[in-house]
Amino acid sequence: MKPYVRASHKECTDQTRIDDFLTKTQIGYLGLADQDTPYVIPLNFIWKDGCFFFHGASEGRKIGIIQTNPKACFTVSEHYGTLVSPIPAKTDTAYMSVVAGGTVEMVTDADEATAVMQAMLDKYVPNYYQTPLSKTHVEKYRSSLGSKTAVWKIKPHDITAKENALDEQKKFYPGRTVHGENS
Repeated sequence: MKPYVRASHKECTDQTRIDDFLTKTQIGYLGLADQDTPYVIPLNFIWKDGCFFFHGASEGRKIGIIQTNPKACFTVSEHYGTLVSPIPAKTDTAYMSVVAGGTVEMVTDADEATAVMQAMLDKYVPNYYQTPLSKTHVEKYRSSLGSKTAVWKIKPHDITAKENALDEQKKFYPGRTVHGENS
């Protein structure tokens, strides 16, 4: 069943646009269910081959939750500005967002994990390292707290995207005021 988007006029179905957005956006939010308590954490991520990937310690609260309940929501959004109107109730936000539901699984294939970690470096620190990441480095790396780094994957079973384009004529900036009466 396709997820419901209430503001259907803002739904984005252009897969190329969605892929471009997910490739460029820097932070995503992983939503998990810790028994009856929501747990949402911001993460660096990559969008590759129709999946979200992230990395982190192989132990801790997030990992315990995933092991108990691997169902997740992954949300990515960008705020492009506030849109103003002489009518206060018509003030709006320019944005794009993607919400995806899926299941988190650990990437166990060393070649895939290395490719994901290289893609993370390419996204967040492009051209910083002179040589590609080695599989040995990924397999042996330990964090400053001593835990092994794990790579995780979410293959979405549903995904929705919404956007409200930025209209430069309506964009708020400090010092901008309404001229005329509010209706």
